Amino acid sequence: MKTSLYLLGFILAFSTPVTAQDNFQRERQQMVNQQLVARGIKDKATLDAMRTVERHKLVPQAQVRHAYEDRPLPIGHGQTISQPYIVAYMTEIINPRPGMKVLEIGTGSGYQAAVLAEIVDEVYTIEIVNALAESAKNSLREMGYTNIHVKAADGYYGWEEHAPFDAIVVTAASEFIPPPLIAQLKEGGKMIIPVGAPFTNQNLMLVEKEKDGKWKTQNLFPVRFVPFTRN
Repeated sequence: MKTSLYLLGFILAFSTPVTAQDNFQRERQQMVNQQLVARGIKDKATLDAMRTVERHKLVPQAQVRHAYEDRPLPIGHGQTISQPYIVAYMTEIINPRPGMKVLEIGTGSGYQAAVLAEIVDEVYTIEIVNALAESAKNSLREMGYTNIHVKAADGYYGWEEHAPFDAIVVTAASEFIPPPLIAQLKEGGKMIIPVGAPFTNQNLMLVEKEKDGKWKTQNLFPVRFVPFTRN
């Protein structure tokens, strides 16, 4: 009996404890395997970014235990953080690569911006709710992101002084595609945006700007986003 207790103590003393961080890392890996790869997300850069970004640091404390579940979560001010699958899908479809400059409309807590920032050179993100813009800016800075630029403003007008953008990601539902965003999209660029009436199902739409400045759209599938709000 003494020998068994001694061996048990020795094993415990020299084993590595399972930390909360280890648990989150394991949950992220499960999220990628079960929620993303299993549902058809293939882009390696997107999958690597989703494995890396610590979503639990971008949700309210009360929601941390749900951080890697495949559903949106409330972040206050009537806003949500999008479900991981939608974030991955919207990232993959714009074909993000190093060297790109991307505009995001609807920063929220900063999750989509962080995922993009793992891949592209610069992310410019706009949030209309001042408190969320400030909170996201602080969280992203603490997480070490130096290539994300956050502005509290009306996203309808985009961020003209940094245009044109290689891609635009809109994370709030608009009843129509804002013309200033089309104007700020680079020729050959892509925009992903939910379009439709608020508080109902909308269509997730891919917009592609052609070389002659014309643009075409493609309806992807029904979604339900918080509404695109204006000042």
